[in-house]
Amino acid sequence: MGTTLITGASGAIGRETARKLAEAGESLYLHFNTGKERVRQIADELSRIYPNQTFSCIQADLSVESGTDKLLDQLDGPVTNVVYNCGKSLVGLFQDTTPQTVKEFIQLQLTSPFLILQKLIQPMIRVRKGKVIIVSSIWGLTGASTEVLYSMVKGGQNTFVKALAKEVAPSGISVNAVAPGAVDTPMMNEFDEEDIEQVRQDIPMGRLARPEEVASLIRFLITPEADYISGQVLSINGAWYC
Repeated sequence: MGTTLITGASGAIGRETARKLAEAGESLYLHFNTGKERVRQIADELSRIYPNQTFSCIQADLSVESGTDKLLDQLDGPVTNVVYNCGKSLVGLFQDTTPQTVKEFIQLQLTSPFLILQKLIQPMIRVRKGKVIIVSSIWGLTGASTEVLYSMVKGGQNTFVKALAKEVAPSGISVNAVAPGAVDTPMMNEFDEEDIEQVRQDIPMGRLARPEEVASLIRFLITPEADYISGQVLSINGAWYC
């Protein structure tokens, strides 16, 4: 196997993705911004289980312009695959969203992945091999009231995936997005239990996704069995939106 960069590795989906990819034989760069302790714990855990693989922790704030260079400067070896998993939700009225918040969300969800992949995809093109996976959202497909900014940037990620996939397919690189529906992670803490229960009732499977289920899909997309899948936005949502 190779080496995968996972951004947002301190979050629930990021940590489960790290476990799944380590199990598949990947060495990992585990990026975090503020979740230093959580990332170090997962790196220590994986190092004990897989002593022949490397697990490096790297810190960078990708919601600011300097974050991309800071992240790239800490990569001391080639990257075979990228899982861009950074993100945070924002619930509120469209007209109450501040210009600073708009700037930070666009930087984190659109500008930073664009610039990071510009650098990391060049060696992939040379060796004609590589996988890129963006963790997007169902709201990037359907849009959500009171989450207009979040829906906008996630929709941008989905189109970015489709366009980049077409450009790099001749070089043997696949680019896909995983667009989860409601996932049982701390991001749901922004909603009260009554709202979460309403979501559960709206989902035909009657429950939220588990982080490890999203991670399993990411793992599959990394494998050679998924080499011909590219330019797709795969929504894992329990038949909530079909």
